[in-house]
Amino acid sequence: MQIINGKAIAAGLRAELKAKTQQLAQTGKRPGLAVIIVGDDPASRVYVNNKKKACAEIGFYSEEYALPGNTTTEQLLLLINELNARSDINGILCQLPLPKGIDEKAVLLAISPEKDVDAFHPENVGHIMIGDSALLPCTPAGVMYLLHQAGVELTGKRAVVIGRSNIVGKPMALLLLQQNATVTVCHSRTQNLQQTVQEADVVVAAIGKAKFITKNYIKPGAVVIDVGITRDENGKLCGDVDFESVAPVCSAITPVPGGVGPMTIAMLMQNTLTAFCRQNGLEQ
Repeated sequence: MQIINGKAIAAGLRAELKAKTQQLAQTGKRPGLAVIIVGDDPASRVYVNNKKKACAEIGFYSEEYALPGNTTTEQLLLLINELNARSDINGILCQLPLPKGIDEKAVLLAISPEKDVDAFHPENVGHIMIGDSALLPCTPAGVMYLLHQAGVELTGKRAVVIGRSNIVGKPMALLLLQQNATVTVCHSRTQNLQQTVQEADVVVAAIGKAKFITKNYIKPGAVVIDVGITRDENGKLCGDVDFESVAPVCSAITPVPGGVGPMTIAMLMQNTLTAFCRQNGLEQ
């Protein structure tokens, strides 16, 4: 059984991005990322700090806009429009969730598609749908990178995605489909969930329920990717998969923490570099 070490794989990708950024520095330019955080959600603060840290490590320019919780939609849209117009900012990220009262849909629509490094804009979502996307949603793209690095062949395999969110579940299914997997998406209304998941060669769990997937769900030899991150009854970080129960049954599995999480930020950095290259007419 292989434990897919997302921490190590993400570090390798960040090192590659750092080397590319150093090469680009010879042009006198470097990728720039603007991160907007509204309010004082502690989890959002941790994520934003990790993103800034990754930018510094790779050599990107970054700016943070920490706005108070009572910021209006109009004020936020004004800031986004300013950032859209700046040539030194190649990527714009607005940390979700936004406080109640802010029109999240309007905010995501306002970010220029070419600077939308989260790939949440409907235009980028459409590109993913037809398979010609440059910017990919960070978590699903990170999962695909892990599967590739772990040597998992997807062509002809049965893949089950558990969860249908716009951020993970739906784009995850599309990316697996592009690699010729036969894909089933399960969700809270799925009947015979256990039976369906048991048929999968590759399982991607993204539901946010601690240790929900036990060995009874997993076919011997399946590959299990755990996107969930939550806390168990003892307050310990865990995923959607009961690692201790499932690990002896599967052929490969991602741990939590240290699996998918580090890849999400690494893919955000990849998207920022991609956006920079596209905006400057450069080869990657």
